[in-house]
Amino acid sequence: MTLPVDVQRDGAVRPARLGGMSMVARRLGARETGVFLALMVMCAFLAFTTDSFLTTTNILNVGRQISLLGIMAVGMTFVLISGEIDLSVGSTYALGGLGTGMLIISGWPLLPALGVGLLLGMGVGLVAGLLSTYGRLPSLIATLGLMSVIRGTALLMTDGQPVTVNLRNGADPAVLERFLALGQGRVFDLVPMQLVFFIGVALVGWVLLARTGFGFRVYAVGGSPKAARVSGIHVETVKIAAFIIMGFLAALAGILSMAFLPSGQAGRTGLGLELDVIAAVVVGGASLAGGSGSILGTVLGVLIIGVLRNGLVLSGVSPFTQEVMIGLVIIVAVAIDRWSVRASRN
Repeated sequence: MTLPVDVQRDGAVRPARLGGMSMVARRLGARETGVFLALMVMCAFLAFTTDSFLTTTNILNVGRQISLLGIMAVGMTFVLISGEIDLSVGSTYALGGLGTGMLIISGWPLLPALGVGLLLGMGVGLVAGLLSTYGRLPSLIATLGLMSVIRGTALLMTDGQPVTVNLRNGADPAVLERFLALGQGRVFDLVPMQLVFFIGVALVGWVLLARTGFGFRVYAVGGSPKAARVSGIHVETVKIAAFIIMGFLAALAGILSMAFLPSGQAGRTGLGLELDVIAAVVVGGASLAGGSGSILGTVLGVLIIGVLRNGLVLSGVSPFTQEVMIGLVIIVAVAIDRWSVRASRN
């Protein structure tokens, strides 16, 4: 739920009174409700037009398929609400997963290998945040450049060769078994581990964004950086923290992907993934202008993207047509976002 704020005459940002901000709260709630209703209509349509959509196997399959996208979308929610954007997440996804995989086949224990992979992602986020704040580069340009830098770094690190995590390449059997369980395991032999990670990340992200002072500062910075700075909020620190969260979650998703299908190539892994991540968050109601959005909306947006893709596959729609339809959904979502911003200003 978006935390409403009032910008006082002295420039301070304070929690808004419920009466004064009820209209804004209702509008934001309506956006999430609209996304939820669209998801329900889509599910109802697919339930009537296909025989396998509502089966347990297919629902859990959809949950697994959206999990990695959802984990990254939670991080992108922080970045977009803070008023920035990150185009380097696909490359960070590849770097974190491939880096962890290389360490495992080099004989590293599991926890240190995972830690290094996550630190790589956080390091990328730190660099992106510094360039976008103290470097005074637009985050679009800074992360666009980082996207190529990180992708090139991954290619140099792997010498352009595929990375396959298996016993033949030197992985310790016990380490390999535990690593693969992160991506291929199932809780109670039913719920995919990737879905469990997504649910956990979403819950932590919701608490952090909606129930802590840090979350309030993220909204304040995205809504009005000048007013936030006057009120004593260190704008640069908040934005850098948002980028670090994004880098951490992108690397986590890359590691889980490598654990599910233990092979990847730096030139292909995560290619174009940043567009799907941004699309899911925007479809969920986050504004590209910053200052609004929620984890709940992001989860709904991820579900819409996942259910749409799954439904198109079940309906026998060609992959080429699927890309057209997903693109149209993104265009409509961004258009609604821009119209909503203009309407609120008027």
